Amino acid sequence: MMNTIGLTREIYKGLPTTLCAGCGHNSITNHLIKALYEYGVNPHKLAKMSGIGCSSKMPAYFVERAHGFNGVHGRMPSAATGAKLANRELMMLGISGDGDTASIGLGQYCHLIRRNLDMTYIIENNGCYGLTKGQFSATADIGSVQKRGTVNEYETIDVSALAIDIGATFVARSFSGDGKQLVPILQAAFSHRGTAVLDIISPCVTFNDHVGSTKSYSWVKEHEIALHTPDFIPAARDIVVDYEPGTVQDVEFDDGSHVLLRKLSLDYDPTDRIGALRTIMESRERGELVTGLLYVNTQAHDLCEREKLPAVPLAQLNEEDLRISREQWKKLMATP
Repeated sequence: MMNTIGLTREIYKGLPTTLCAGCGHNSITNHLIKALYEYGVNPHKLAKMSGIGCSSKMPAYFVERAHGFNGVHGRMPSAATGAKLANRELMMLGISGDGDTASIGLGQYCHLIRRNLDMTYIIENNGCYGLTKGQFSATADIGSVQKRGTVNEYETIDVSALAIDIGATFVARSFSGDGKQLVPILQAAFSHRGTAVLDIISPCVTFNDHVGSTKSYSWVKEHEIALHTPDFIPAARDIVVDYEPGTVQDVEFDDGSHVLLRKLSLDYDPTDRIGALRTIMESRERGELVTGLLYVNTQAHDLCEREKLPAVPLAQLNEEDLRISREQWKKLMATP
């Protein structure tokens, strides 16, 4: 079966995974393949960026024909910024983890957000360092228990709340095992112009899927509170969806596409920045994990617009396009 640009789902697959069987990251890969295929992403227009960690191996497992760059630990945002500024036509997709983002890469994460680089930034969050035997990461909750019995006494860094606080224009949280919620959120993130942060809880089956962990499959399933059931309708085609009873809030993006948010038990407004932070903090106090589209701002300009980049990508400009003429230079030098 072909998608809107005439490609089969096989085109969006990659190499066989080398991650542990049952790893939440593998589930995210499958949801990402589905989202990219249905959205109709051109492989040669996709740039997959990653750093170091279990999560950063993932770009090898989807869209093998796309561009890919595996950067230095915690420095993926810099590489992504350079690539996007050089060619603004690229669809930037960053894959990171809680160590790569919330520890060594925290500064780069913050500045990427405040610049509002147009990209989808996925954080595969398992609360531990899977490549170095499961130590607590900076996103581990206070009181959570390590596999060997150690209790975390350090304050957690909530990457979703932090993103909203420093100006992210699209922030969502989901669970690797909830494809019904995650796939449309991914597609909405692709459509958003600006930095779209997706904090995806992704249990580590080897080091962090036991009693006492707050990032395990059982804990997330028991404590997850969904704000809404999102549906995404790309502007290029009609999709018939089966709506459940309830009200709908329509959030419109700059390109005319929409995210329809199905209201459940909460009268939630994702355009309310203060309300989003309050919801995250209150849910943490109750020991709950709130998921869904937490915050969106469609009015802010992305980095390329703010820096007034030309419509033609810099990578496609010739040398004569980049130099001013002798007459222009003389005029510039004569300017008081």
